[in-house]
Amino acid sequence: MKIWINGKFVEPNEARVGYFDGGFQHGIGLFETMLARGGAVLRLEEHLTRLGDSARALSLFEQLRIEALGEAVHHCVQAFVEESGLRDARVRLTVTGGDLGRPFAGANASGGAAARVPDPTVAIHVQPPTRYPDEFFTKGVAVSVAESRVNPFDAFTAHKTLAYWPRIQALRAAAAAGCAEALWFSVTNHLASGSVSSVFLAKRGRVFVPFARGEELAGARPAPVLPGCTRSAVILWAEGTGVDVERRDLTIDDVLGADEIFLTNASWGVLPVVRVEKHEVGGGVPGEIARAMREKWLA
Repeated sequence: MKIWINGKFVEPNEARVGYFDGGFQHGIGLFETMLARGGAVLRLEEHLTRLGDSARALSLFEQLRIEALGEAVHHCVQAFVEESGLRDARVRLTVTGGDLGRPFAGANASGGAAARVPDPTVAIHVQPPTRYPDEFFTKGVAVSVAESRVNPFDAFTAHKTLAYWPRIQALRAAAAAGCAEALWFSVTNHLASGSVSSVFLAKRGRVFVPFARGEELAGARPAPVLPGCTRSAVILWAEGTGVDVERRDLTIDDVLGADEIFLTNASWGVLPVVRVEKHEVGGGVPGEIARAMREKWLA
């Protein structure tokens, strides 16, 4: 289970970044978590395109060589397959700000801060996929509501940055309450996402999702929601089977009034929710749309 860092495979106990690396010093960086099936990464192009878009939007790097990153991911997956004999895997790609040194110490001739563009640190880790209990999908899970809120005017909120401490804390609190995930709302009390997932609601055969980054209506506040790759696939599948999907602002009343709730991400695919804290959803059993989308994902 070697780890690929900046073009070289190293043993896990030798996988290190420098003290001045932007990811270590300031949480400067982005990551993607992907799933490989049969030796191939699902929706690899979508994941890498999202990473490149975020790198440009957040001024991490103007140009990331997406094709080269894709080749590196493929190379690492094939090495994992050959070493382990497994053809399914969990893939984590991390790109940090690189070695910043002392980025604020210098000055240029005009007295401003000296411009410096460090090389990124690129790390790829391939490991066996996470195995979830079957009853998660056959019986559904419970979710809690995160105490913290996301800010739609925070430019970083809708990107997959390394600043995941608040979400991990919310997941820990959810687990302590017997829940598998925590739902996040915005400071305007609109549904955003899970800590590590996208959220779908269903009511009377229609599906509703919060606006994601890039889907906002003209003149509306920015959407603090990551455009999930599995989310996009599920929307296409639902629409392809005649299910109406509407993007709109959703409140806790919409959540509690939903016939179905389900979550999506690259790791678990489609996960039905049957309880929001003490509130039962859909009679306490996974709904028809969630089951259908789960079957699409498995296929």
